[in-house]
Amino acid sequence: MNIVLFEPEIPYNTGNIGRSCVLTNSTLHLIKPLGFSLDEKSVRRAGLDYWHLVKIKEWDSFEDFIKGNPDGNFYFATTKCKNKYTDVQFKENDFIVFGPESRGLPKSILDEYSDKCITIPMIEMGRSLNLSNSAAIILYEALRQTNFNFGE
Repeated sequence: MNIVLFEPEIPYNTGNIGRSCVLTNSTLHLIKPLGFSLDEKSVRRAGLDYWHLVKIKEWDSFEDFIKGNPDGNFYFATTKCKNKYTDVQFKENDFIVFGPESRGLPKSILDEYSDKCITIPMIEMGRSLNLSNSAAIILYEALRQTNFNFGE
C-alpha cells in the first residue's frame, strides 16, 4: 500500500505514520512543502530511530506526484464526503491520500477526484480524528481487504 501525506505539518504524526508504513511494508509519499525538516538531527530529536527503515518518496508538488504515478489508483481521505472508507474495494498498491492536519485536502483536489473521496464516520463536532489515527484505520482496512499481503 501507499500512504500519501499532502503538505503534512506535524512531525510526530508523520513519524507515527512512518512507523505504520515500516510495519506493513507500505510506502510513505510526502508532498511538499513539509511543515518540518527531515534532516538527520530533526529525525533523531523526534525519537524516530526507525526512520531509516521507512520507504519514503518525496514529491515537489501534487502535480508531480500524480504524473509520477500514472497508473495509480488513488483514494482521498476527507471529512467532506459521504462515501465511507469501508464502501470501496481496495487493491494492493493503492494510494491513500491525506491532507494537512489544520485544513485537510484542498477543495480543488476533492472536486477533481470526488468519486474517489472516502471518509471515516464520526460524530459532527467541528473536529476530526488525529491524522496518524486516520491513516492507521484506513491502511489496516485496505490491508484487511487484500488479505494482509505485506508484499514481502
